[in-house]
Amino acid sequence: MGEKEHTDISPRGDVESSSPDYPSKPATNQDEIRRIVEKDLLDERYTQKTQRGLKSRHVQMMALGGTIGTGLFVGSGQALSIGGPAFLLSAYCFIGFLVFCVVTAVAEIGTYLPVHGGSMSYYAYRYVSRSMGFALGYLYWYSMGILVPNEIVAASLVIDYWGTDIHIAVWITIMMVVILLLNILPVRWYGESEFWFAGMKVITLIGLLMLSFILFWGGGPRRNRLGFHHWKDPGAANTYIVHGHAGRFAALLQCIVLSAFAFLFAPELIVTTAGEMQSPRYNIPRASRRFFYRLLFFYILGALSIGVICPSNDSRLTNGGAGAGSSPFVVGIKIAGIAGLDSVVNAAILLSAWSSGNSYLYMSSRSLYSLAVAGNAPHIFKTCNRYGLPYVALAASSLFSLLSYLAVSNGSSTVFNWLVSFTNTSGFISWTCCCIVYMRFRKATDRQGVDRPYKSFLQPWGAYVAFVGFLFLVLINGFSNFLPGKWTIAGFFTAYIGVPAFLLLYFGHRLVYRKDPWMWAPEDIDLQTGLEEIIAAEEPPKIRKGWVRYVNILWE
Repeated sequence: MGEKEHTDISPRGDVESSSPDYPSKPATNQDEIRRIVEKDLLDERYTQKTQRGLKSRHVQMMALGGTIGTGLFVGSGQALSIGGPAFLLSAYCFIGFLVFCVVTAVAEIGTYLPVHGGSMSYYAYRYVSRSMGFALGYLYWYSMGILVPNEIVAASLVIDYWGTDIHIAVWITIMMVVILLLNILPVRWYGESEFWFAGMKVITLIGLLMLSFILFWGGGPRRNRLGFHHWKDPGAANTYIVHGHAGRFAALLQCIVLSAFAFLFAPELIVTTAGEMQSPRYNIPRASRRFFYRLLFFYILGALSIGVICPSNDSRLTNGGAGAGSSPFVVGIKIAGIAGLDSVVNAAILLSAWSSGNSYLYMSSRSLYSLAVAGNAPHIFKTCNRYGLPYVALAASSLFSLLSYLAVSNGSSTVFNWLVSFTNTSGFISWTCCCIVYMRFRKATDRQGVDRPYKSFLQPWGAYVAFVGFLFLVLINGFSNFLPGKWTIAGFFTAYIGVPAFLLLYFGHRLVYRKDPWMWAPEDIDLQTGLEEIIAAEEPPKIRKGWVRYVNILWE
């Protein structure tokens, strides 16, 4: 767009221009879709929108706390057992780098246009194609919906650690009801609850890191100086299924696949909250930049501390029947002989699983709401109450939590592992698509001469690297099924079901809308609709000076 070009945005979002640089032309398919969506938004039944009730501190802690769950506290034990401490640390570094590349990419997208109902599926609809937005939206909805019972099942594992006689169905019901009640609250109260949940998880992790440091130097009750003893005995790297270098390579790959669960949908949470965030153009870049420090402090140092305090050959790491005893932190504490602390950590893990389930239900309901906003789901799911809660979308998404009762008959550990395998592929597909959406968004802004309010130094090369990396992980997610003696139909199905499901959604939609281009042309991509509301909603940031701003890197 030239400097002399003047663009007016009507209340309905229509772009009108008399500039010779933007000549009048017949409406494209995309223009028709936009007019249909805007017409639906003006329908009296669906005039309510989500409200910007999330404060900066809410979003900052949700971006961190929503990703600290059973993947780090419990799932890391299985990865340690398979790969050993060196491969566990390497896997977290590798996945962490790729995830940070995606975080900075989606932050650029979300900062430019943090609309109500915005999600990566919505941006895929606007910047890539209707079909990608449709397929990615339903991928998000069912994946995040399934993660809710996944966390509830993990919480049941934790409760089983204390050997209670109360039936597991009772605990599942209690957790489901509490998670639903927290999501029914106005978004500002939901954000407040997640703020404190995340804060307690952060405090727990800081305490565990300090404990690992103390045990490293021999400060435990038994005065055994651990150092890197477990890196020597039983060893820094294990073999997996086969022996020799091939076995170590297989162990590393399996460790990477398992470790990815701890990061699932963390980048998308930043964008999903943008439509209900105060001053999003200021707070989204902050959340993105500070995600790196949290990634380094909690995940990388957390993986290192696990390798210090817990040996990879301890049988409790893979003993699902021991419940939360399979957490490497709990195992390390029991080995150190610190009485009572294991129960405290298990209580924190229980809270962590509860909080993560809370976040995933929020993201699932907002994904369905976003689908409706983009015209890819029935309009009824856009319905919000007077304080901006999309209660119809929430009610539909909460039905996934009923899958938690599978644990009653099949055993908690079996269901937990099944759901982990199922959601991993969805996460890899999602991050691959996020990179594609960013590439199209960046190409559109460059072609149209639109300035991006936030630019990361990692981009665009970070998106290219992450695209290749996660596409590779999609292909190898179930590679262990092809190793000698490991083939099972159930294992193959759960590892790869996400791929045909996504392709079926995408090409099914393409078949219906076959006249659409495969991708919108960069010069035709709509970068204006909704921009006026974003600029009007932005508030001047609070500038903190002195030592306070450094403390806020981890807290605010």
